[in-house]
Amino acid sequence: MTYETPLSRRQSVLEALEALGEAERILLTTHINADGDGAGSEVALAAWLHETGKQARIVNPTPFPEPLGFLVPDRSWVLDSGSEAGREWAARADLAVVLDTGEVPRIGGVSELIEDTPKIVVDHHPPGPAPLAGVSMRDPAACATGELVFDLMTEAGGPWPPESVRGLYVAILTDTGGFRFGNTSSDAHRIVAFLIEHGAEPEALYRLAYGNAPLRKLRLLHAALGELEMDAEGRLAWMTVPENALDETGATADDMEGLVDYPRDIQGVEVGLLFRETVKGFTKVSFRSNGDVDVNALARRFGGGGHVKASGALVERPIQEVRAEVLEAVREAIQKGSGDA
Repeated sequence: MTYETPLSRRQSVLEALEALGEAERILLTTHINADGDGAGSEVALAAWLHETGKQARIVNPTPFPEPLGFLVPDRSWVLDSGSEAGREWAARADLAVVLDTGEVPRIGGVSELIEDTPKIVVDHHPPGPAPLAGVSMRDPAACATGELVFDLMTEAGGPWPPESVRGLYVAILTDTGGFRFGNTSSDAHRIVAFLIEHGAEPEALYRLAYGNAPLRKLRLLHAALGELEMDAEGRLAWMTVPENALDETGATADDMEGLVDYPRDIQGVEVGLLFRETVKGFTKVSFRSNGDVDVNALARRFGGGGHVKASGALVERPIQEVRAEVLEAVREAIQKGSGDA
């Protein structure tokens, strides 16, 4: 394999390895509503830590995503952040590793559990306004947080347990959109080649990550497609998940994953959006960009964030109000990006 850890981040990798080496009891966490990159990176690091003689548990602000449960070899690795066991682990942990986010609000209630715990932050998102303190392994140039975890394990010389190999493969697979997004770098392919050589099975893992949808998810998609809309110029499209659609279909929040790709994938569309109302009456907005529009900047205007081409926001206001404001902001960004008056 010709991949080498970029010199620009090698020092931070060594600092993180030193902190991990000194710790015995480690808490791993990621952002609210973990995705394939966050969850895959957690499992990969947990397996590696266990293999090297450390104690590690995953304590997330929201439940570990059901569709990615195949990554976890032992459910005892995952603790509920609201449970007595989760709180006890956090209280006794001598190190916390925060993966796939670097901001305090994005780890929800876990931020209070690890407020006084030394931290390592491993993230590939652009920096936000409320950064977590600690050893910083952050690089937006990485294709996924999984790439940064791969750097850690590479610099350590392994080992490469099968759970780590699968977790890293899924992290990179999902955050590059099945190797079709602009962040699919040559390094991403080099890393994936290494993982395949060490036992990752592309067909099986693709099937588990993308081809294993429960029927309820298809029913939810059917309901959401009935609310698909597009602006007159054909450059902006959006879907709104109908009220009560989750109750009627039996779907869960995990089943929302990937729905925003449908408006984004329409011919000529530059920005695709997905709106849904939460149980608390707040509005969740997913942003996806095909062109020059920076949806990370747009999401931050509404208290969210993410990547230049894929971001999200949770707004504590009604969906009708938020949707109108978001659509106006996106239209302005599209016009500005194209040079329209």
